[in-house]
Amino acid sequence: MSKIGKINIQIPEKVKVLLSGSNINIEGPLGKKSINLDLEMFDVKINEGKDLSIKPKKIDQVSKRLWGMNRSLLNNAIIGTSKGYEKILELSGVGFRSSIKGKQLNLQLGFSHDINFDIPEGIKILVEKQTIIKISGADKQQVGMIAAQIKSLRPPEPYKGKGIREQGQYILRKEGKKK
Repeated sequence: MSKIGKINIQIPEKVKVLLSGSNINIEGPLGKKSINLDLEMFDVKINEGKDLSIKPKKIDQVSKRLWGMNRSLLNNAIIGTSKGYEKILELSGVGFRSSIKGKQLNLQLGFSHDINFDIPEGIKILVEKQTIIKISGADKQQVGMIAAQIKSLRPPEPYKGKGIREQGQYILRKEGKKK
């Protein structure tokens, strides 16, 4: 039995959930999201627009694996359309800066050239203090993917800790040379 799959999903007042065919359409103040679900394997019930439950029709190894994942995907979509997701990145290093120019994020990361990162649809990027980047959006997977792509441009190095890291991320530091 799935521990996560058994829990009902609470639907906020501003969010509308509609079941049309095998798609579940979720509409909220921050956007729309559609999730395709296998209705031959799962039974979805929407109780008076207040909560949503997902249960497998037949419990076997495959449905047990997919039950919790599908419940998490639905929950993430409902949270994303009502509150949204946010990741905060910090630039640490001498001369490391960021700014927004049009629909691009301009990064100066100690290379001989500036890096221009295109901001995709559905993602908002704010730059605070030139060294703090806030990435926000309705899709949890897309927000995390953009944050990972930006972090991969200059990952934190272990000796001085220079690079791009998430707020609160621990960097394993190494000791330098000894005489």
